[in-house]
Amino acid sequence: MSINSDEINYINDWFKEHRITEVECLVPDMTGNARGKIIPADKFCKEQGMRLPEMLFIQTVTGDWPDDESMVDPREIDMVLHPDSRTLRKVPWAADPTAQIIHDCYLRDGAPVDIAPRSVLRGVLDEYARRGWRPVVAPELEFYLVQRNTDPDYPLEPPIGRSGRPERARQSYGIDAVNEFDPLFEDIYDYCEAQQLDIDTLIHESGAAQMEINFLHGDAMELADQVFLFKRTVREAAMRHNMYATFMAKPFEDEPGSAMHIHQSIVDTGTGENLFANADGGLSELFLHYIGGLQAYLPATMSLFAPNVNSYRRIAGGESAPINADWGTDNRTVGLRVPFASAPGRRVENRVVGADANPYLALAATLACGLLGIIEDIDPRPEQRGSAYDQPFGLPRSLEDALQNLEQAPAELHDLLGRRFVRAYAAIKRKEYETFFRVISSWEREFLLLAV
Repeated sequence: MSINSDEINYINDWFKEHRITEVECLVPDMTGNARGKIIPADKFCKEQGMRLPEMLFIQTVTGDWPDDESMVDPREIDMVLHPDSRTLRKVPWAADPTAQIIHDCYLRDGAPVDIAPRSVLRGVLDEYARRGWRPVVAPELEFYLVQRNTDPDYPLEPPIGRSGRPERARQSYGIDAVNEFDPLFEDIYDYCEAQQLDIDTLIHESGAAQMEINFLHGDAMELADQVFLFKRTVREAAMRHNMYATFMAKPFEDEPGSAMHIHQSIVDTGTGENLFANADGGLSELFLHYIGGLQAYLPATMSLFAPNVNSYRRIAGGESAPINADWGTDNRTVGLRVPFASAPGRRVENRVVGADANPYLALAATLACGLLGIIEDIDPRPEQRGSAYDQPFGLPRSLEDALQNLEQAPAELHDLLGRRFVRAYAAIKRKEYETFFRVISSWEREFLLLAV
């Protein structure tokens, strides 16, 4: 499958206009990190495509491989990578003029690699497109700034701000607390502007040096690309200011976790109307079925929203972290919040997703759940009008439970996400869980060594 000549000509002209000398060819992996190659710009245009082994999509976060590799070709075949020219951007922190471009992955016969995260999301979006619909999403991404830490056994600490002191007290929505890190955020905003990342507002969240960036609403694939690039950008900017930025779901024992809340709605591609609202502005039946689908399928897709063993430390009552899939209007204790909005802005916010989730897979999963609710006419449970923290847990409490739910999920969900993808993802995450389970923690040494 050859690359469209118009696309490669556009990329070549863009390189010349910006005097690009190197190209970072990016592929988002299962964790949501960048894989790929860095090659000279002239070589990129001449070769018109790269090759990478399909095996990279079944590598664990520790660099290991799952015990079951039967879902990939045993010959470790190469994929053909095609650049998506819509993702072409400069790397603003590079010393030499450098471009970055996200690639899609195909087999030699032209079929998309169905275990690639971008392919999984595109498959779900195609199902919406067949019905004449287009999802609109807006992620809100939380993260912590922390002091550099090269010893994994040493607890993390908040970084030193302009005052020369680390943040200790809770500073929710604190303006001065954000200003402590003005030089860093100036760089982040400059980097985002250079990469055309549509970030909206910056706020200080509840935790010490915990921040939140909101993205403007838009196309799901484009927003997944932006979150992918934003994470990379923030980590790079933080290191240039002698600190780390972490998107771990729960990096501090006594601080709130970090989420990636996803606002979502559906518009009719012909009329542009929001299908979540009736003509009189009320909640449409389609909207209620969408919420019903989220409630029905969230437990089965939890491992895509909370993909790591650490993720489940965040899912605890209080601290604005949901413990179930209840829904409610302007209620931040529920997993599915419906913000106050006019009919054109009607949406539901999935508050279950962790900041550590792969944005492509998290968006694919939440949109898949809602779509199945519409297809199957699933009615939601009654609206939660009080605190959902007073209700029982309705979500898996561990990665092991979540993976079991995914593997035993209805065939309709497996078909929508891709059967080979589900097998590969479950195998990867099971290997990660088993690797973690072999580690003896300091808590066990402290409380069990001499007491049992």
